[in-house]
Amino acid sequence: MDKFRMIFQFFQSNQESFMNGICGIMALASTQLYSAFDFNCPCLPHYNLAYGLGILLVPPFILFLLGFVLNNNISMLAEEWRRPQGQRGKDPAVLRYMFCSMAQRAMIAPAVWLSVTLLDGKCITCAFCTWVPVGTLGNASHPHLSQGEIQRLLARIPCKEIYSGQQLIANEVAVRYLRCISQALGWCFVLLMTTLAFLVRSLRPCFSQAAFLKSRYWSHYIDTERKLFDETCAEHARSFAKVCIQQFFEGMSTDLVAARCHLPRKAPADAGEAAEKLLGITDQGTMNMALKSWHRCKPPLHLHPPALPTGNGWAGEGQPPTHPSAPRKETAAYYSWV
Repeated sequence: MDKFRMIFQFFQSNQESFMNGICGIMALASTQLYSAFDFNCPCLPHYNLAYGLGILLVPPFILFLLGFVLNNNISMLAEEWRRPQGQRGKDPAVLRYMFCSMAQRAMIAPAVWLSVTLLDGKCITCAFCTWVPVGTLGNASHPHLSQGEIQRLLARIPCKEIYSGQQLIANEVAVRYLRCISQALGWCFVLLMTTLAFLVRSLRPCFSQAAFLKSRYWSHYIDTERKLFDETCAEHARSFAKVCIQQFFEGMSTDLVAARCHLPRKAPADAGEAAEKLLGITDQGTMNMALKSWHRCKPPLHLHPPALPTGNGWAGEGQPPTHPSAPRKETAAYYSWV
């Protein structure tokens, strides 16, 4: 249990670790889903290709979309892309980094599905069984068979129990031929994905490391700013609700006192603290205006240090003194009475 707790805490440490954990779980789920899937080829000339390619390509597309849906940054990316310009500019490099980061993580589960499917070979066998070269692997001069009948016999190759074309081509030969092609494609796909990942990881720091660090930093900043804004809004809502409830019960107690029902009144200890957290926003219209203002014109990413007043009353309007005053020299004189 301690190891699982440590792994769970690592996944919760930051957004990237959390999303890596989600993508790893989806990759494992894709393999388990394929192993539990009951593959039944229709063994019909006009349906084998659609069924085989559908099983090969449709689930990866669904897993890719799920990778985007489960990523919390997709809403942040859409919000940053669609928000007005306001007082803060939008950096296209940051948006591209966020999209590429989400796309790379979302492609893990589809890549695992494609690799497992191609290495297994059932989809390729079902989809392309009618393309088996009968002249090379079987008896193409079999009498009394038209082209349509040959296609119907070849379409039954994945269904060993109903295949009746051993005189044309042996079932084991055709299945082994198609499975070898599928496994070759699978290993080529795995090699291609591994090579691309290696090149991206190894060559990216050699060209645009500074731009990558800048985009990554501001992507983390947007995520952190959004979380802090949500926490601040939640804290303000809690304080607002607390003050509203306290005012409601104070009004009720006042009405009861006016009705000659003497009730003990005790001032809440945290009333002042809750009122301070409202930051002067004490009605619904002002809060809605503040939320709209945050969306339309976010503050610029430039922090202004507070002005330090001096002895002559300078408060930042003019330029501060650039050179400090020179230290005053003191001399001592000694007199002798001799």
